[in-house]
Amino acid sequence: MLQQNYQGDRSAAARRSGSSDLRDFDTSASDDAGRRGWPGYLLSVSFRPSPRDLRASDFDREQIITLLGDAAGDGRLTPEEHADRVERACRARTLGDLAVLTTDLAGPAAQPIQLDGRRAVTGVFGRDNRRGRWVVPDSLPVVAICGEVEIDLREALLQSGRIVIYATLLFGTIHLIVPDGVAVELSGTAVLTRKVNRTVRQPGPRLPPPRPGDPAQPVIEVRTVGLGGTIRVTSPKRPRRLNGLRGLIR
Repeated sequence: MLQQNYQGDRSAAARRSGSSDLRDFDTSASDDAGRRGWPGYLLSVSFRPSPRDLRASDFDREQIITLLGDAAGDGRLTPEEHADRVERACRARTLGDLAVLTTDLAGPAAQPIQLDGRRAVTGVFGRDNRRGRWVVPDSLPVVAICGEVEIDLREALLQSGRIVIYATLLFGTIHLIVPDGVAVELSGTAVLTRKVNRTVRQPGPRLPPPRPGDPAQPVIEVRTVGLGGTIRVTSPKRPRRLNGLRGLIR
């Protein structure tokens, strides 16, 4: 009651001063919501679209059309069905519009566009992977128990500027492939675990390194809890220069 009366006195003092802005008296986010009203407060909150609602690119459409062509070539689609789906792929605006065109043509792991990114990647006495065109959530669980897991981000869509991979490792191997311009942080508690980071590679021209803390640079943090095993982080292999070979040919 005393706290409520105190806040009421402050609000009354602000009204007597002729000011409707109580910013100087803010003590929490709830005060901000009360000042602007809940509708205005909710409108100021940014909502992340679901993977199905992300806009599709020409590359995404080409991936779908390629699979549709393969399906028409081996008889899984009639010419009429192929023409209809290709037309729908060309008109598609979101990843969800494209994904429905191939759900009956390939399994979940072979889909050109994978939207179930939150599913855990598990290699328990076996192998599992996540590669191709898929949407990476802001947090991803990975489990490798006497098995191998590969996470390929070269064609992936990052939903957030900072991705946290929660890795559980028990005498297994986790291989993370990242494109240029993506920073990787290895953290957590791991005993007798070998960590290999080979994201900086020579030879070949590289982009200038981004400044630390640059908000434009995506960050992948791998938080590991494990015993034994290996965590390996690599970048795509670069083709070797052929200048010397060309000189010999001449």
